[in-house]
Amino acid sequence: MMQRRSFLKKAGLGAVAGSAAVAAPVFAQDAPTLNWRMASSFTRTLDTLFGTGEVFCKYVTEATGGKVTIRHFPAGEIVPALQVLDAVSNNTIELGHTVSYYYYGKNPILCFDSTVPFGLNARQMNAWMLEGDGMKLTREMFQPYKVVNFPMGNTGVQMGGWYRKEIKSAADLKGMTMRTAGFAGEVLSRLGVVPQQLGPADIYPSLEKGTLDAVEYVGPYDDEKLGFNKVAKFYYYPGWWEGGPQVSLYVNDAAWAGLPKSYQAIIEAASRAAHVNMTARYDALNSAALRRLLAAGTQLRAFPRSVMDAAWDAANQVYAEFSAKDPKFKAMYENYMGYRDTVVPWFRVAEGSYDQYLGAALSRK
Repeated sequence: MMQRRSFLKKAGLGAVAGSAAVAAPVFAQDAPTLNWRMASSFTRTLDTLFGTGEVFCKYVTEATGGKVTIRHFPAGEIVPALQVLDAVSNNTIELGHTVSYYYYGKNPILCFDSTVPFGLNARQMNAWMLEGDGMKLTREMFQPYKVVNFPMGNTGVQMGGWYRKEIKSAADLKGMTMRTAGFAGEVLSRLGVVPQQLGPADIYPSLEKGTLDAVEYVGPYDDEKLGFNKVAKFYYYPGWWEGGPQVSLYVNDAAWAGLPKSYQAIIEAASRAAHVNMTARYDALNSAALRRLLAAGTQLRAFPRSVMDAAWDAANQVYAEFSAKDPKFKAMYENYMGYRDTVVPWFRVAEGSYDQYLGAALSRK
């Protein structure tokens, strides 16, 4: 009896091994070997933004058993930081990792794939993209550019930036030259700001030389790395123009269409995992970075309510003007902001009240 059980056990293992031996060559024949390239809009110094692309590439390679390798290039190495969309659209590269509001100059509607003033926060953006109409609408939006888009990162609400002087009223913004991007620049210009869109590598030198009076980028962790606190003392919050800026993976549509369904599923899953990872990492790192900045002399300030109200009014004026000129913009804007207006009351009841109480309670410790 013992011999029979031993034989059956060995026979079973042999059958499994034999099945694997048969299956492996079939998989190898069906699954092509690909060597793709991905350009980033971020430098290696920005290890969370650039690093999210690294996470994605690693997941794809491991999930395909090494069949798909993706070489990941920082901003400027093969494509300038603000030309990633063009490179993917032209199939110069298969993949890009960037922020869609960088391409405001091509079409302002692209900003809805990332963030717009007084828009959705990170969780609300996820809900709109994945459970609302966001993914459908942005896919249609990118079709003329020959791009298939995926969410791949969100920084969470950003800071309002670094300023050489204190901002006490909206009048203090007039004549100020400021690095910003997308719709933020359009709205701030209505308040008298002169907006400048620059890639990450060019921001610090411009602030240091005095070409810029103010800079907004991301938040404490990245801003500390870029050294803005060394040349500007006042650090303002919140970044009302970036409540939940989404970073995106662009895939050339022809390259995407040529992939087996299994590879498409892997790319979608890997981008989703990297997407969640970015927000978690920023949440973990920003708190400690802010404490270090404050200890080093940074002056933390909230934008006065009068400045926030002036920005709110200017933003709504801009949206009305753009909606009147472009029916496609109007349709996207109404869907996006309609979703915001639906979910914000719930967040105010639950998340907002909880956060406010917890903050007050901790201040009494």
